Amino acid sequence: MNKPKNSPTMQASVTAGKSAPALDKGMHPRNLHNGGYDFPALISSYSKLKPFVSINAFGNLSIDFSLPKAVKALNAALLKHHYAVDAWDIPSGFLCPPIPGRADYIHHVADLLAVKKSNKKRVPKGKKIRALDIGTGANVIYPLLGIQSYGWQFVGSDVDPISISNGQQIFANNPELSSKFSSRLQCNAQQVFQGIIGKGDRFDITLCNPPFHASLAEANAGTTRKLTNLAANRAAKSGQKNTAAVATNDASVLNFGGQKAELWCDGGEKQFLNNMITESQLFAEQCLWFTTLVSKKENLKPAQALLQKVKARDVKVIDMHQGNKITRILAWTFLTLEQQQLWLQYREQI
Repeated sequence: MNKPKNSPTMQASVTAGKSAPALDKGMHPRNLHNGGYDFPALISSYSKLKPFVSINAFGNLSIDFSLPKAVKALNAALLKHHYAVDAWDIPSGFLCPPIPGRADYIHHVADLLAVKKSNKKRVPKGKKIRALDIGTGANVIYPLLGIQSYGWQFVGSDVDPISISNGQQIFANNPELSSKFSSRLQCNAQQVFQGIIGKGDRFDITLCNPPFHASLAEANAGTTRKLTNLAANRAAKSGQKNTAAVATNDASVLNFGGQKAELWCDGGEKQFLNNMITESQLFAEQCLWFTTLVSKKENLKPAQALLQKVKARDVKVIDMHQGNKITRILAWTFLTLEQQQLWLQYREQI
């Protein structure tokens, strides 16, 4: 494993080494991260990233993705360089999400709101668009990306007071963004929209990245698999054979992070989706589009069957490709085409 240090070799690698190749050609065409990570440019924007960057076994600049501090520094650099977010941090142990994939979600749901103008579809921008991020987390990544990409207004909800507090602090530290974000604490962990959407609220879009494990044990097993895969890759590059020992050594420095509400809930992703869809009926006329990520393919058909049962008017499934992984966006609306047109007219009059 290459250890990042401020050695002459490291300094040369930052200036002369190649940046990582394109992350994924399957990403949304508006995704700023289609071309991979430009580490020299990122370091020029956020110098704290530099100690973690070195040349990997393929001759490209990279970081060790098993190091929590390295992953957090990369996220801070990406947010500052591409989205002008000057101050971003999360408490130790909280989820540190991969920004390219999160940006893909934002761009795909933006397409749901696109309207035809002169035979071209135009994605609406500006404060007229209101978005609700369910389970916004301490990182508030979706609001940051949505605000800086499209200028939308965001409400972020979470069951964890620490996440709410940290999200508020991030926006307080970025005062030029603070007027576009507000947060709401969900006091009942069994509820999704109830207790968050008020009588006078209207949202153009809702987003959610549900907890996908059903228990702490299941979450820990998933963590162990990720650590073992990372350890095996590094061991192969360095010629080590005892990958189990490498994984054990890494167990205390998990970069994936995540608290209970971020990683698991009773019943897992399937039950969370069931609760979300069932509750969405109560706010059918207050939201134009409901959306959520669906990580497990086997949970998609039951969710679609439930949407048919609750009489959703339109249901869409959007595939997002991230490397070898396919994540699905499930989107639905209870509004007829006529009602959707009236919604758009109302939006223009605000």
